[in-house]
Amino acid sequence: MKHEEVTQRIIGSAYQVFNNVGFGFVESVYKKAMIIELQKNALKVEEEKPLKVYYDNHVIGDFCVDLFVEDEIVVELKSLQRLTKEHEVQVVNYLNALKKILGLLLNFGPSGVQVKRKYRNP
Repeated sequence: MKHEEVTQRIIGSAYQVFNNVGFGFVESVYKKAMIIELQKNALKVEEEKPLKVYYDNHVIGDFCVDLFVEDEIVVELKSLQRLTKEHEVQVVNYLNALKKILGLLLNFGPSGVQVKRKYRNP
């Protein structure tokens, strides 16, 4: 499956979740709903994928990616009034650490789903 098709299914799932749940819940609620919706859309999804950050062959940080879809796409979920540049940088850093090309930053905000596509810096 191509990245474009997968991202369309992910974004469609986010809109479906928002239409059913609305705004104002913590991220874990959206994450659980997204997992259900992604699986209904026949997508492989991993929750809380571990991510290690290295410096000079030493682990200097342990993080978890909210959702990892089809072993390729990082999905970071937020439930905020608005996204900031720091949220976008976080996704790019995850992509660089995992050596993946594409990530989606999804914010379940007060006016609907906000989508940002982010790409790895080679």
